[in-house]
Amino acid sequence: MRLYPSYRSLFVVLYGPVLGLVAASAAAQAPSGAAPRTNAFNDPFVQVTRAIPQCPVPEGPLYTEAEVRELAHVRSQHGGSCHRVGRCRLPNSYLYDAEIIPRVQRYIQQDGRFDDTSVWVLGERRLVTLKGCVQSQAQSDALEKAVWLVDDVMGVINLLQVGTDAAAARYPLAVPQKP
Repeated sequence: MRLYPSYRSLFVVLYGPVLGLVAASAAAQAPSGAAPRTNAFNDPFVQVTRAIPQCPVPEGPLYTEAEVRELAHVRSQHGGSCHRVGRCRLPNSYLYDAEIIPRVQRYIQQDGRFDDTSVWVLGERRLVTLKGCVQSQAQSDALEKAVWLVDDVMGVINLLQVGTDAAAARYPLAVPQKP
């Protein structure tokens, strides 16, 4: 007679319900028949302004399990190369993103020139991607230049659009949530 359960059965007892909830949550985000996608790399992605409610909502950084396996090596190589050549003080450039994006958010919100926009920002490897809607091309250019001023930003990818035409969006759109 065994008094102690195996580690495997203990794991199932302790973590099975949690893993089931995680799997159900991931599956709920994926369209039916598609592999579940998550933000497995924890890339920061936030909406910083909300003045244009009709603006097409961008999809966040979501990856399937296969994409995560495929990208893991590339991301480790790209992330570490800036430290090896002396361009980063941290050992991986992805480590900056969790600090950069809140500073970008604060800068945009406190600037005042962008209060009439709807903008999301994504951080990946010290690169800040701007997505959303602005009032004019001049405002888009000004926002891009402003983000360049934030410390540790290595580049800005401007995917902003003038107006709210979803067909004109230069980024993948989020799948609408079912009620």
